[in-house]
Amino acid sequence: MNTVADISALPTPTLVVDLPTVRRNIANMAGYVKSHGLKLRPHAKTHKSHRIGRLQIDAGAIGLTVSKPGEAVVMADACDDLLIAYPAFDAFRAPVLASMAATKTVRVAVDSRHAVDRLAEVATIGGVTIGVLVDLDVGFHRTGVQSPAEALELAKYISLAHSLRLDGLMLFPGHVFTRSESQAGPLAKIASLLQETIDLWKRHGLAATIVSGGSTPTAMQSHLVPQLTEIRPGTYVYNDLNCVAGGWCRLEDCAARVTCTVVSTAVPGKCVIDAGSKTLTSDRRFDAPDQAGFGHVVELPLAKISRLSEEHGEIELNGESPPLLGSRLSVIPNHICPCVNLHDQFWIREDDGRLSASIVDARGRVR
Repeated sequence: MNTVADISALPTPTLVVDLPTVRRNIANMAGYVKSHGLKLRPHAKTHKSHRIGRLQIDAGAIGLTVSKPGEAVVMADACDDLLIAYPAFDAFRAPVLASMAATKTVRVAVDSRHAVDRLAEVATIGGVTIGVLVDLDVGFHRTGVQSPAEALELAKYISLAHSLRLDGLMLFPGHVFTRSESQAGPLAKIASLLQETIDLWKRHGLAATIVSGGSTPTAMQSHLVPQLTEIRPGTYVYNDLNCVAGGWCRLEDCAARVTCTVVSTAVPGKCVIDAGSKTLTSDRRFDAPDQAGFGHVVELPLAKISRLSEEHGEIELNGESPPLLGSRLSVIPNHICPCVNLHDQFWIREDDGRLSASIVDARGRVR
């Protein structure tokens, strides 16, 4: 069953992606970066799909960002230019990157000399060159060197390493998780830190040809950080309830929804769907983690998905009329990226309304 005419023919729970909405989201981001002289390298962790990745490339993206080498290997079928935004340097990951670099442009973000040494070793053995970005912590405090001075020292070290090419800087403004109109101040601090780092490099004869940043929450404000040359938003292609809650998209911009079946109405004031934590994930809404539920039920907007077990989603109706047993409901997840990774395949609602099956090509590629 590769194509169906009606969603009622699909088993549930199943992930359904609306292609016209995806195309609109892609076009909006492509238009933004073009108008501000930026390049787009979207993060494939959201969709993990060759087909969606190719749509992004066809719309002008210069390449794709991935999380791990295993994801890079799969997504290399969609493009020739890949950034691994992760310190991938161990004995299992580094050789994979060196192998890919024989036929693809491969870049890796690092924050340690140890990572540089390991990457240089495998690149030299493989007779290839790997591009390297210095990961600079601009406030999220997850990875990244902690100061412009540390960034300079690591950049110098990379510039002297065999078989590596110093390409620039990478940053992740993940701490800027506010509405767009409140982002100017935090982004100005990031811009100042970047300029200090870039100026320091210049004084020592080094250039940051690439300055890679951005996230979906900050994507449309990236022009407030003029040092950026490219951005790496991921979630924007599908969007989710967290994006709606943050004001970074509208509900109608959420392209991915989980179609579920009502399996019980026995408990007064509630119904149960066949989608639990193994379908929707247990991620909460960032703005109301204790009050909001585990997703938005499109057909029951006042209802709340109050509790998930592995295969059950419990919905408090909150005054909504109980749905019929066996009826279908659609849920917009709080966080779409891990939700996608829970599914082997998804269904694309084509421009003509038909539904076609598509594989989550990089599902489970977490190494």
